[in-house]
Amino acid sequence: MIVPAPNSPAVSIIVALHNCLHLTQAMLRSLDATWPAQITREVILVDDASSDGTGAWLAALPATHQRRVISLEHNAGYAVANNLGARSATGQRLLFLNNDLEFSPGWFEPLLRTHLSLGANAGVTGNVQRRWDSNAVDHAGIRFGPKGKPEHRTDLPFRRTGRFRVTESVTGACFMIDRDLWSRLGGFDERYRNGCEDIDLCLRIRERGLYVGVALDSCIRHHVSCSPGRRDHDEENTRRLFARWESTIATLALKRWSADALDYGWTSPRDPKAAASALALLLYRVGLRRTPPRAARDGVQQALAAEQARWARLARAGD
Repeated sequence: MIVPAPNSPAVSIIVALHNCLHLTQAMLRSLDATWPAQITREVILVDDASSDGTGAWLAALPATHQRRVISLEHNAGYAVANNLGARSATGQRLLFLNNDLEFSPGWFEPLLRTHLSLGANAGVTGNVQRRWDSNAVDHAGIRFGPKGKPEHRTDLPFRRTGRFRVTESVTGACFMIDRDLWSRLGGFDERYRNGCEDIDLCLRIRERGLYVGVALDSCIRHHVSCSPGRRDHDEENTRRLFARWESTIATLALKRWSADALDYGWTSPRDPKAAASALALLLYRVGLRRTPPRAARDGVQQALAAEQARWARLARAGD
């Protein structure tokens, strides 16, 4: 266990930067304006070889004990930059932020309060994120869809005061984790490149029986995927995630496959056999049946096989 040094901050904030200087400036202004004065912090800015003047702007910032800058000579990607920042952190808890966020007063307190309420079972705690351009919910957790692909949840409960939603993953745009747990996990897997690092981390945490979820009272705004090259490695990242977690992903996808099949089943002509299958799916979906129906197992496996076949075709095309 990491023992915090005397006078260490309560929270270490790590922000990986790659270009988008105007967003970084706006993010830091809103962070300073909304941070609760009673909670000590340090901000670690990791410049991942920006080329738009970010480096010069960071170099001109006044030096304070609350802020540090780390600069990389070559662009190394999200995982490497954040791991580097986390290694220099001294706070008991780490808060990872993207540089394209903006905050309103009262966003942080419920995030911290929810995380602390989980005690020894705390894993990763994220929050609700709304799109900057439309204010629509962009993220209220991540789950695996019927084809085994990760998808953002955009639904919110009608009443959510004080609520914590357990999810399969959260986005890396904003999340809190204890530094001790982060160190034991070894941080982000650096084989991913600007994608799926957050999901892989959350699956490793779930594997330990710890909570992954969203503090529903904490809400921020997000410009969403503004960093250059954000989507360049999506196929490679997703394929790596599936290779490591295929069995887990197949299990997690069963509920969503069952829900989609029910939506189709109730609106399509049904014979007695179809009705019996729909009933089995419904019982499984609501938790009254523990084992997934064969139709769900077969459907998910077919979806995963189709995705693997698509990757194989892409690989052949690239040869």
